Amino acid sequence: MVVLWRSWSLRVPGKGVLQACLGGKVKQIMRPDDANVAGNVHGGTILKMIEEAGAIISTRHCNSQNGERCVAALARVERTDFLSPMCIGEVAHVSAEITYTSKHSVEVQVNVLSENILTGAKKLTNKATLWYVPLSLKNVDKVLEVPPVVYSRQEQEEEGRKRYEAQKLERMETKWRNGDIVQPVLNPEPNTVSYSQSSLIHLVGPSDCTLHGFVHGGVTMKLMDEVAGIVAARHCKTNIVTASVDAINFHDKIRKGCVITISGRMTFTSNKSMEIEVLVDADPVVDNSQKRYRAASAFFTYVSLSQEGKPLPVPQLVPETEDEKRRFEEGKGRYLQMKAKRQGQAEPQP
Repeated sequence: MVVLWRSWSLRVPGKGVLQACLGGKVKQIMRPDDANVAGNVHGGTILKMIEEAGAIISTRHCNSQNGERCVAALARVERTDFLSPMCIGEVAHVSAEITYTSKHSVEVQVNVLSENILTGAKKLTNKATLWYVPLSLKNVDKVLEVPPVVYSRQEQEEEGRKRYEAQKLERMETKWRNGDIVQPVLNPEPNTVSYSQSSLIHLVGPSDCTLHGFVHGGVTMKLMDEVAGIVAARHCKTNIVTASVDAINFHDKIRKGCVITISGRMTFTSNKSMEIEVLVDADPVVDNSQKRYRAASAFFTYVSLSQEGKPLPVPQLVPETEDEKRRFEEGKGRYLQMKAKRQGQAEPQP
């Protein structure tokens, strides 16, 4: 059993700190299924906490002025690195800050700290940037305007605008290139894409949804991480943990009563990491007027660990088809790009 202490606060640039829940803190006892067999808290559990903090803050901000009431819906999560594993028995502190608002969206940055309650030592486990849009309570298909924030420096607004334009462009490009689906293959060979690919089918119920009938972004992310973890475990047959998540794009809302299919497939392996593409498709079975559609997509990166928690070599993926070879090369490009970025950040400044 683990106790997670969640502290949510909203810091508006130039405006100080606004508590995002009564008392500013929430305690939650984690169930055994919130961690893997090695005692590491699932990446999906942490992603769900991050999204909950972002949803509370952005919804409160979007309703901070008189006008039509709304709820903030998750549109995108930028790359999220899992800097350190969180273990059973530790306390999680989640803090969020609004860093930019456009006319119809809110950028929220979230930090997660883990605390060892025996020693009091704290460490940063996650940093994430999320984008929300306010949807009218009267009509969830209507996007409302966001109240502006006051920036302490003009550069903050300019930098935020650049981030907004970049994520908007990337989100649109991702939506159009994610048209394919994961097909099952009979009797696949080990270390191939088909051997480890996995799917989960889930009927969206009331407990998965907001009061307004569409799925919480955190619920979707938790399911995506679960499927990605199954793919990684099938490929390695060892203990695996989430290392990072590339941008998660939410292309469309998922409504209550839909059947969603979360599919994962290995796209690339390096010596010590695996990239898994996860696709979420929604089938509105109770609405014959709407066809199956792509609701979300992302790339998850996992690492294989020994019983002592040390990184293990990853079995190399064997791409077979031309599409699999193309996806492998694209994954290799993302891996090399991120590796070069990390090395550049590690270099001492003159």
